[in-house]
Amino acid sequence: MLLQPLTTANLILLRWPLPADASAHGPALDHHLILNIWIAGALLGTVHLILLIGLLSRRRSTESRRGWIVEYVPLSFIIVLFAGLTIQAEILWASARYTGADAAALQVEVTGMQFAWYFRYPGADAAFGRTDAKLVAPGEGNPVGIDPADPRGADDFVTSELVLPVGRAIDLRLHAQDVIHGFAVPEMRLKQNAVPGETIHLHFTPTIAGTYAILCTQLCGSGHYRMQANLRVLPPGEFAAWLASRQSGAAR
Repeated sequence: MLLQPLTTANLILLRWPLPADASAHGPALDHHLILNIWIAGALLGTVHLILLIGLLSRRRSTESRRGWIVEYVPLSFIIVLFAGLTIQAEILWASARYTGADAAALQVEVTGMQFAWYFRYPGADAAFGRTDAKLVAPGEGNPVGIDPADPRGADDFVTSELVLPVGRAIDLRLHAQDVIHGFAVPEMRLKQNAVPGETIHLHFTPTIAGTYAILCTQLCGSGHYRMQANLRVLPPGEFAAWLASRQSGAAR
């Protein structure tokens, strides 16, 4: 409750509005960011005040103990303060990165390649089919290499746009086919590298319908500047209709 005034004061005094916050975990991250900014500003002013006092004060041999207090007590306080902020930041990040997703979370696989994003949905069986790097053929409609010999992949479908429902937990599985790509959606407060040979999970819940830019934040080659996609967040009813239309298309 004490952090909301800081957010408001930051927007008024610094005139630095953050991108729209459209995820359930976003407010906690924003509050922590603004708290860090205010603490850093307060420490900057305090440090300069201490330096000014030190410059203006006459040094005497009898003041050695007071000088020790002025130097080491603030330093100890800063160490403890920043250790606490770091621990809190790790807890916030772990909630989206390392903790398990909700059992009812929508599963979507995200694949980055030079220079595009592809999104695979598991279909009606809620299971992803096997993939093979040798089968990757974007020009033939198989950009992630789905193995046709695996029946679980028969109803999988791949899109170039990430479409999600409002208010439902999402579990993204990040992959990269060639080099490291940085999956980032500022409005969802998400930023995570996709690394070749690894499957990295991200969990979040969209809260506001709309269209948001998906960016690559790693310099992944000469076409890095055009590696973008859209995240479209729909009301549950519209998402269900979209999903049904895609599943019926995949079944055919």
